[in-house]
Amino acid sequence: MKTALFPGSFDPITKAHVDIVKRSVELFDKFYIGIGVNSSKKGLLTIEQREQMIRAVFAHDERIHVIAYEGLTVDFCKSIGAAYMIRGIRTVSDFEYEKAIAQMNHSLAPDIESIFIVSKPGYSSISSTIVREIIRYSGDVSQFIPKEALPYL
Repeated sequence: MKTALFPGSFDPITKAHVDIVKRSVELFDKFYIGIGVNSSKKGLLTIEQREQMIRAVFAHDERIHVIAYEGLTVDFCKSIGAAYMIRGIRTVSDFEYEKAIAQMNHSLAPDIESIFIVSKPGYSSISSTIVREIIRYSGDVSQFIPKEALPYL
């Protein structure tokens, strides 16, 4: 059974995240969306709100499992039996950052492969950070967020 993890903060989930999930879930038998808990960051949404939001977005697909985790992502992969880690790439700087992380993860857990999925051009400018900033200033984020996620914002 091929199991993958798509880790992130998902604060909030965006249409770009959804696109990466939809394009990669078909490659695996079991697919986890892992919400990484970073105790040093103050998020817009609580971990519980993010879990509920992501479950609402993917309610129609029983192959997708949503779970929060703390600690090293490679350790979490091992705990759920995931041999693959999905990472979305929007820009060249994303690639450089993700490449460094993937190489470090490979040193820690050589049996876990990082798979990079390049975002579609229409989604390359969408990031949770930018969406949070728009929300903070009461802007309309409906074009960047899946409609199922809007009630959580």
